[in-house]
Amino acid sequence: MKDEYVATNLLTKLSSAFIRKEPFGLVLIIAPWNYPVNLTLMPLVGALAAGNCVVLKPSEMSKCTEKVLCELLPQYLDQVGWLCPSPPPGEGSPRVGRIVMAAAAKHLTPITLELGGKNPCYVDDDCDPQTVANRVAWFRYFNSGQTCVAPDYVLCSPETRERLLPALQSAITRFYGDDPKSSPNLGRIINQKHFLRLQGLLRCGRVAIGGQSDESDRYIAPTVLVDVQDTEPVMQEEIFGPILPLVTVRSLDEAIDFINQREKPLALYAFSNSSQVVNEVMERTSSGSFGGNEGFIYLTLPSLPLGGVGNSGMGRYHGKFSFDTFSHQRACLLRNPGLEKVNDIRYPPYSPWNQQLITWALGSQSCTLL
Repeated sequence: MKDEYVATNLLTKLSSAFIRKEPFGLVLIIAPWNYPVNLTLMPLVGALAAGNCVVLKPSEMSKCTEKVLCELLPQYLDQVGWLCPSPPPGEGSPRVGRIVMAAAAKHLTPITLELGGKNPCYVDDDCDPQTVANRVAWFRYFNSGQTCVAPDYVLCSPETRERLLPALQSAITRFYGDDPKSSPNLGRIINQKHFLRLQGLLRCGRVAIGGQSDESDRYIAPTVLVDVQDTEPVMQEEIFGPILPLVTVRSLDEAIDFINQREKPLALYAFSNSSQVVNEVMERTSSGSFGGNEGFIYLTLPSLPLGGVGNSGMGRYHGKFSFDTFSHQRACLLRNPGLEKVNDIRYPPYSPWNQQLITWALGSQSCTLL
């Protein structure tokens, strides 16, 4: 929070130049339902640390968590404002992001949007299939797939797909047993509407693993789809559930082209024993975050920002990034009121000597003034 002093040039050597962090004033936090505690409190801490007043809009889909937060937060903070009207369905989607952005634009209000998207996961032929399957299955089916940075589909060669399928089946059985429905480690779908949407996606392509569902329990088994068409809904919308399509490509170049022909995702993953391949995927694509031979464990690091790019959002938060997001960085320069004779060089009329001296004093910044 302290003033951050910055470098000066010769024209401002007698001045004090610094950045002062000031609160914006009032912050509105619209929290999603899939991690209703974490994604409510994490930005709240940053906004309060920056000195703002906060209005919280928890998701109406996670009613029990909303009730707990309403009871607990006032015990530890000054009276918290709660915004009650429900937003349009599909919080966190680019469509809703545009609605929020349009509303903010009327008041020139800055916004940070963490939106969704279809997160690609490239798997190289040069991989141990079981290692990849363990990591991909854990991150895909964690929270029943209801995670904005979960891998949304896998890109791999036909040969790697055939090696991945039994490895994924092995990982799913190891994690959730022979009957995943009875596993205490597998969650359920948030509500009936999302269950029916996901149940419809099970009809895309061909089910290679899983595919079972129970509407009365809002249960969908950890599922792997193959032979999906690019035009099918499962490849057109963010899945946000325990369904993983495997899409075949002929080469790394084709995989990168496939990714770059689509909107920029919130997260992107690449698995390979070759660091050159991982680096090439990272360098030739764009995404909010990137994982090489790893999933979204980076979310545990407050030293890394979380945020999207393009269609997957804008701005960033997490740790100090939250403080920065909710602060106005005010540029400040303080100068002694005397010593006016020193300033004569900058006043007109400008002789060739004056101009040359000013250019030298400004250094690389000369184009700013001249």
